[in-house]
Amino acid sequence: MKFLQDYPKEVKVFLIASLVNATGSALMWPLVTMYVFDELGRSMKDAALVIVIQSLGGIAGQLLGGSLYHKVGVKQLIVGGLAMNALALFALPAASGNWHMFMVVMGLVGLFNSMSQPAIQAFVGFRFAERRGELFNVIYVANNIGVALGTGLSGVLADLSYKLSFVMNGLTSAIFAVFFLVYLRKIGNAPAHNELQQRSRHRDQSGWKLMGNTRIYLYMALGSMFLLLGNSVWNTGVSPFIISEGWSKSLYSFLWTLNGILIFAAQPLVSLIKRWFAGTSTAQMTASAVFYLSGYAVILLMPSYPGMVLATLGEMLISPATPAFISDYAGRNAPFYLGLSGGIGAAGRVIGPYLMGSLYDTGGLAPTAWLACGMAVLAVGFFIVHAYVNRSARTLEQNTV
Repeated sequence: MKFLQDYPKEVKVFLIASLVNATGSALMWPLVTMYVFDELGRSMKDAALVIVIQSLGGIAGQLLGGSLYHKVGVKQLIVGGLAMNALALFALPAASGNWHMFMVVMGLVGLFNSMSQPAIQAFVGFRFAERRGELFNVIYVANNIGVALGTGLSGVLADLSYKLSFVMNGLTSAIFAVFFLVYLRKIGNAPAHNELQQRSRHRDQSGWKLMGNTRIYLYMALGSMFLLLGNSVWNTGVSPFIISEGWSKSLYSFLWTLNGILIFAAQPLVSLIKRWFAGTSTAQMTASAVFYLSGYAVILLMPSYPGMVLATLGEMLISPATPAFISDYAGRNAPFYLGLSGGIGAAGRVIGPYLMGSLYDTGGLAPTAWLACGMAVLAVGFFIVHAYVNRSARTLEQNTV
């Protein structure tokens, strides 16, 4: 890939570490619903409830991670969050014997995993400011190579032991924590890191005041929330559909492996889309929602892999666009807005699984696909509003420094 030649060694090492962590995460997250539905013998509503609790923990983690970035420090926040996430994942096999304890530990997994995410995104945005938009996309691609590897193994591990996937995920999270501990110590005196520290010495604005600048995050976050709500169709619609049809659990993980390969292989196509009609981050968000809508419509009309392809193209557009927009427009307050927008968007993961789980229990795949289509339509509308209100916006850095 081009970035292997264009980027310095520290970026390559960072990408490898991200890939390993993504591989571990992919061993577990596609199988949580299957584990509760199949291994524990609970209903789809119960499976959705677990995802809701994990997502609530994720919202709290996003908000904490963004708010504490300058107060606690990047090293403590990232390394601590990843280390605590690893401990929670290691505790999952023991907690599985008690339903309530299992739900509590899943909430902790969501909390600690999400706590490190806005901090990592903000760190990348600060340290590699000149090429951060490009780098966010490269990291996204590298992570999805890890997803392809992890999901390829997850179905096999599920046939052997679901709990083994939890342990492997915890191990990769621990490795990622150690990497950041060593990496951040090594760059402690680097010019870019010192510049980041200098920025953090500016007087912080209150969180309430920052929240008042709604154009920077609110409409984008609501659009993301509706997309994530609709995206719950994969776990609470497609995965039980596969089990109910009597197909192998490995097929579900194979679909996600194909998804990871597609994200790598379709980069030239996405580059053309950006060049032809989605040249800005705001345009990429709107185009993303349109692709998601098309994918859900295909699932509704004829449940098949092309629907996943279209939705994946939507994901490829929005995932790098949202952190790039905030990093460009929010200046040193980017960690706060990354956490805030991520927390609002993650509310879709709270609402979506329970709604879709209930719909699936009563009507099967079709009503979940209808709901996903409706949510994508709302997302298109909010992203259009976001693009409109930011059409001539300057960065908050220019307004506040």
